[in-house]
Amino acid sequence: MNPTSSGPDGLDAADGQQSPPPDEGVEIPAWLRELSPGTLAERMGIEFTEIAAKRLVARMPVEGNTQPYGLLHGGASAVLAETLGSIGAQLSAGPGAQALGIELSCTHHRAARNGYVTGVAAPIHLGRTVATYEIVITDDRGRRVCTSRLTCLLRQGGDEDSPRA
Repeated sequence: MNPTSSGPDGLDAADGQQSPPPDEGVEIPAWLRELSPGTLAERMGIEFTEIAAKRLVARMPVEGNTQPYGLLHGGASAVLAETLGSIGAQLSAGPGAQALGIELSCTHHRAARNGYVTGVAAPIHLGRTVATYEIVITDDRGRRVCTSRLTCLLRQGGDEDSPRA
């Protein structure tokens, strides 16, 4: 890995700094902007900071996404992970295809009580019919909150409802 590039945990390997705040020059594809209104990701406050097939980064507020005890809900981590992995798989699948999640696993390592959590998704496998992403979610202090893995079926020649048809 290039010592000046960001690692899979969203930290810059050279100085340990978090990724830049959202909306600083992030080019969100038009098809994604068109799909976003009214989605679960929008309701949960997910904001993308980096979008590419080989690396996606987004953050989500803890506030409003908690269980009754005031801790980040495990399902909220799963939503962040599946959102990142599915969009990465869709980007890798190419125009006219659909990425359909077929398996999601999440291991919750620690609680988050406030601030934001940041998810970084990187591909483990990018094939013709299946894509698998690892998603690492950290808190504002860079501590790992959750590790997830998402596998998507890549359906080629998607129908007219496909996001990139």
